[in-house]
Amino acid sequence: MKNSIHHFARKLTLAALAISTAATGAYAQTAKPAELHIGIATFMSGAGAVQGIPAKAGAQVWIDQVNAVGGIDGAKLVPHFLDEGLGTEKLLTEYRRLVQEQGVKVMFAAISSGTCNTVAPVAEDLKVLNVMWNCGTEKLLEDRQYKYVFRTVSNAEMEMVSAAIHLLRVRPNVKTVAVVNQDYSWGRDSWEMFRKALLTLKPDVKIVAELFPKLGAPDYSTEITRLQALKPEVVFSSAWGGDLDTLIRQSTQRGLHKTSQWLLSIGEGSIERLGKSMPQGVMVGMRGDAYFADPEFASDPRHKAFVGTFRAKTGSYPIFAVSQLVAGLQAWADAHAAARKSGKGQWPSTEQVAQAMRGLQFQGLSRPIRIREDGQAMQGQLMGITRTVPDYPFPIVDQLIYVPAELVATPVGRKSSEWIGTLDPAIVRSDRIRAITAPR
Repeated sequence: MKNSIHHFARKLTLAALAISTAATGAYAQTAKPAELHIGIATFMSGAGAVQGIPAKAGAQVWIDQVNAVGGIDGAKLVPHFLDEGLGTEKLLTEYRRLVQEQGVKVMFAAISSGTCNTVAPVAEDLKVLNVMWNCGTEKLLEDRQYKYVFRTVSNAEMEMVSAAIHLLRVRPNVKTVAVVNQDYSWGRDSWEMFRKALLTLKPDVKIVAELFPKLGAPDYSTEITRLQALKPEVVFSSAWGGDLDTLIRQSTQRGLHKTSQWLLSIGEGSIERLGKSMPQGVMVGMRGDAYFADPEFASDPRHKAFVGTFRAKTGSYPIFAVSQLVAGLQAWADAHAAARKSGKGQWPSTEQVAQAMRGLQFQGLSRPIRIREDGQAMQGQLMGITRTVPDYPFPIVDQLIYVPAELVATPVGRKSSEWIGTLDPAIVRSDRIRAITAPR
């Protein structure tokens, strides 16, 4: 394991070779600095911490492994973590402080779609490179063009269309569907996209209930009782974090999974925490295509080293939020290296790194990802079905399929809300969607 970790860290370092900034973190054509400062926003408190804290741990593993072999081109990475859980106003204060007072020129923010929509124009005004490493709202890059803002993972539109496709592949004759989602923008918007995709692909599906309990609700007995009375074939939810944990735990105790099948579009992040409370046979997505038990990466030394180190440090397996932050870090590192190469070894400016981000192809902990000209990453989606196995005290996601981004992404210049309505039902059986199996 030690040799694998060293090999992994060395590959990361080589991939990011020649990254350097002033000691404060500002990019400049100066001598090699001793330290390179970066800002990272993630939930470290509140309900979102169940994603944010593992993501922070994953970032620290990545950073530690790079620093263990001398840093990036000899410069040690110094992260500054900001707690998104303290609220947008506090986050923006700390964000501006890092950029304006400490000269940090690259920020990784954030998880909440609301935070991202607020941060993006601020980053543009400050001329700081901002890597959106998690937030899902498709509107972020559809409603405005940015020079310094990039998303290095998939967006909600790709995820919801993939979830609808997965449902129709698993249950092609489904007739009744219900939803239980958090009552705020993510819950409402993601359902609307899933609903539109599903009805475009199979117009005879009947929506029997649309339930939107308040964000952070401690009790879902009303919703569960209604669903048990209606008996929809499938119950959809894009809920996440503590809310999803509570919803599934309470519904399993009441036996809802015996009358309806769950479809959790980003449920992978809750499986380990829920353990035996997560039923078998749940359709699950994971916001992207990185999964710790992905059979195609079972023998990949880089993947194995990261998963092993993360588990040793945290006692848990990495969830999708971890892979997303690592992907953002890797994309930035590769863009900076590319910018320096095109500049014949000169330390690149923020503008040069931003230019290198557009069209960049990089690889984090999963398959290669490409960033389009509009700043949106083209990342495929993994979907599967939970299954109990003796190797883990929680279900794994089995029967995995991979949906390529090119099949489900709204084209540049189009609005997702309109484009989804043009989907061809033949997409469900596209030969571009493939089953994931262990390499021979």
